[in-house]
Order: sequence, then C-alpha cells, then structure tokens
Amino acid sequence: MTLSTTEENYLKAIFKLSLKGPDNISTNNIAAETQTTAASVSDMLKRLSDKQLVAYEKYKGVQLTQHGKDIAIALIRSHRLWEVFLVDKLGYRWDEVHVLAEELEHIKTPDLIGRLEAFLNYPTHDPHGDPIPDAEGNIQHHEPISLLELAANERALILRVKEQSAEFLQYLDRIKLSLGSRLEVLEVNNYDNSRLVKINGAQPVFLSEKVSENLIVKRV
Repeated sequence: MTLSTTEENYLKAIFKLSLKGPDNISTNNIAAETQTTAASVSDMLKRLSDKQLVAYEKYKGVQLTQHGKDIAIALIRSHRLWEVFLVDKLGYRWDEVHVLAEELEHIKTPDLIGRLEAFLNYPTHDPHGDPIPDAEGNIQHHEPISLLELAANERALILRVKEQSAEFLQYLDRIKLSLGSRLEVLEVNNYDNSRLVKINGAQPVFLSEKVSENLIVKRV
C-alpha cells in the first residue's frame, strides 16, 4: 500500500492523540494537531478508512486499526532515531532537529532504520526524552508527572519536555535546563502557579505555570 506523506502524518497525529485517551481523538483535536481544518480532517479520515487504516464513523470519532497503528509507531520510531543521530553524531542542537526528522522519518527502508538503531547502540529515548519504540513497536512511557505536581521543598529530575518548539527549547537552554537536570522547588506562587526553583544547585529562577506543565519529571 502506498501512502502519501500527509496520510502518514495523520496516522501519527491520531496515534499521539490516542495516548491521551479515546475522548481526545475528535475531528477538532486532529485538526489542531495537524494544523488544518475540520473539513479537511473529515475528508482524510474517509480516505484512511477506505484503506482500512482507521475505523471512522461520522460524529462517533475515530480509532486506528492495527495496521494504521503499526505504521504510526514505525514513523515515530524512525523520527526519534533520526533525532538521536542528528544530535549525537552530527552535532545539531535539540531545538534544530524536529523539522529535519519530520522529513527523514518518511524514508521507508526498515533495514536502514534497523542499522541506524544498531549504529546508535540502541538508544531508548530521543533528545527530548521521548521513548523510542523498539523493532516490535513496544514503547516504554514515562509516568506522566509534570513539575506542576511538585510542592515546595520537593526535588526532581527532568526526564522529558512535552513542548518541543524551537522557542521553548532555546528558552530552556538560556536558563541552563536540560534532560537530567536536578530541580529543587523552593516556592510555589498560589496566585499564578509559578515556581521558584534551583536548577542543579544554581541561582534560583522563576518558572511559569506553562513552563512547569511542559517539564516531565521524576521525584528524587
């Protein structure tokens, strides 16, 4: 079966929304995820349904079929392995690799991806902390705890960043926060839910509610 890049991107978007729960896979949510219109989504869902990649009934939502899910996971696996390669082997910054990996992920050569994984020594996570599916499609997800869930005097380790826009990642670089950084919450501001934190024991900085929500952590 031959799929267009757009069709593959829709499958990936639906899979990512499915991780948040079945109620999130609405036409409007898919439109927001793919940055298109609800009408365009409906047309695409009909095409994907005809190819037996989604189970779709108008006004009743959509689910990936097993074949559609397999394709989506393979794309995500390829994307994240390419991100590791670009950062670890070619010296790109973590804020530069997403767009490049979006192009590379559509190379449909399973042998290449297998060799790439071996060359990288079988990484388990990409540069943003997202888990890399293995060759069988298994994904080990982090426990979804954001910095927002920590109270004053708690400590944590940064595992993943949810928001991966270049602007957000560049902001994290400016405050010297990266994967593996150790945080200590000194104060929680009840007015705006911002937090005063120490990053790796350095001078305290304030993190907004939006920033804190996008940092996935592990208590330590």
